[in-house]
Amino acid sequence: MDGEQQELFYPHVAAFVEDRLVYLYTRRIGQQYIWCPEWYRHAEALSRLDSIWRAWEHLRLDPATGMSVWWRDHADPHMMALLDPDGPFAACRGAHTDYPIPPLPVEEPPAGLFFDQRQPNLRGI
Repeated sequence: MDGEQQELFYPHVAAFVEDRLVYLYTRRIGQQYIWCPEWYRHAEALSRLDSIWRAWEHLRLDPATGMSVWWRDHADPHMMALLDPDGPFAACRGAHTDYPIPPLPVEEPPAGLFFDQRQPNLRGI
């Protein structure tokens, strides 16, 4: 099966979240854990949940330690970040609310500091 693309069990992240993840992570939602039923409206949550799903799709095929690795390296770290009271759902207490805090501030880096990683390195390094 090396090099072969494995067929996905779930067609997309939403199916995985609705059919599996919400049953694996049963928590008392309130002060200690925050969840938004409209998780897909939060960019960070969507990215993290998509990562959890894709890791699950890959690791489910490992009969030895796949699920243990999935829990330890993927599910638990991402879900703890998502469910954290200061996480992406901080303003969503029972229903979706737009996050009231703006994105992290950034300044444009000096010209020439970075090069397009999609292009071959012209310096041959």
